[in-house]
Amino acid sequence: MPNLDWLTDIPRTTLGHWPTPLEPLPNLSRELGGPTIWLKRDDCSGLATGGNKTRKLEYLIGAAVADRADTIITFGAVQSNHARQTAAAAAKVGLDCHLILIRLVAHSSPNYESGGNILLDSLFGAQLHFLDAHEDVKAYTKNLLARLTASGKKVYSIPTGGSNHIGALGYVQCAEEIIEQCEAQKICANTIIHASSSAGTQAGLLFGLSCLNSQIRVIGINVYHSDPSSLHKAVAALGSTLMERYGDLAEVKSPGQVEINHAYFGEGYGQPTQETIQAIHTVAESEGILFDPVYSGKALAATIDQINIGNFADEQDIILIHTGGAAVLNVYHQNLGYK
Repeated sequence: MPNLDWLTDIPRTTLGHWPTPLEPLPNLSRELGGPTIWLKRDDCSGLATGGNKTRKLEYLIGAAVADRADTIITFGAVQSNHARQTAAAAAKVGLDCHLILIRLVAHSSPNYESGGNILLDSLFGAQLHFLDAHEDVKAYTKNLLARLTASGKKVYSIPTGGSNHIGALGYVQCAEEIIEQCEAQKICANTIIHASSSAGTQAGLLFGLSCLNSQIRVIGINVYHSDPSSLHKAVAALGSTLMERYGDLAEVKSPGQVEINHAYFGEGYGQPTQETIQAIHTVAESEGILFDPVYSGKALAATIDQINIGNFADEQDIILIHTGGAAVLNVYHQNLGYK
C-alpha cells in the first residue's frame, strides 16, 4: 500500500491544527445545481488567521531549527499572506523575522500599507522592509544578510511563498490528508481546484497524489503570472526537483500532469475581478465563509463559473482548497463595495 512514511524522517515543526476540515458547501452547491463542492479549510490551519503557507512553514521552520538558525528572512508583496504566516511561525518558535515586502500592486486604499496583513506582521514582531517594484531585491537582501551575519545572527532564508522542495512537502502531506478524508466521508472527488501562484502548493499536491497512486487531477487557478506558461514551468520544475530529492524514497516515477487555468486572472495580481467580488459576497452570505480578493476568491469564482458552464457535469464531488487570505479584506473594502 503506498504511503508517505518517509516524510517522518524530514525535520518538521508543528505549527498548525491538522487535519483541517473537509466540509461541503451545501447552499452554494444547491444553487449551482452541479456537483457537491467540498471545501478543504486550510484557512483554518490555526496559525495567524490560517492559510496554506502554514503547511509549508512546518517543514521550512523545521529545516531552520535543524540548521540552528536564529533569524528568518522571507519575501512577498506588501499584503503577503506568506509573510504574515512566516512572522507568526517565527514568533511561535522564538526566531527573529525580517520581511522584505515589494510594492507590486497598484491600490487606492489609504491603509494598504498599515492594515490587513501589515498590521498582523507588526503584531508578530517582524521587522518590515518595504521596496518599490523597480528596486533591486537581490542587492538589498545581500546587504541585509551581510549586516545580520556581521551582528552575529545565523540567518535562514525562505523563498517567496515558501515554495521550494522543502516547503512543498507540506502539500505532499496534505494530499494524503485529503485522500483519507475522502475515504472516511465517502467523497467521490476526481478534481481538486486551488489558487496557484508560487508553485509549491500545486507541485506538492501533484507529487503527493502520485506517491499515493491517486488519479485525482489538480487544477491551479493562476492568480499571479501575467504569462501562465511561467507558472506551468515553475510547477513542473518544482515537481522535477521533488522527484530528484524524494522520488526514490517515495517509490514514484513521475508527478501528475500540470494543469493551469488562466481565464480568471483579470487585470493582474492583486486586482480582483467583478466575478471574484461577486463570489466572495455570495459565499459570505450563503455559507458564512470568508474568501479573499487576491487568491482564494479567484479560485472560488473559477469553481463557480466552471460548474455553470458544465465542465463538471459528470462529477459527483469536487474539492476546492481554501488557501486563506481573509486578513486582507479590510484593505479591499472599496473593491467590495464599501466606503
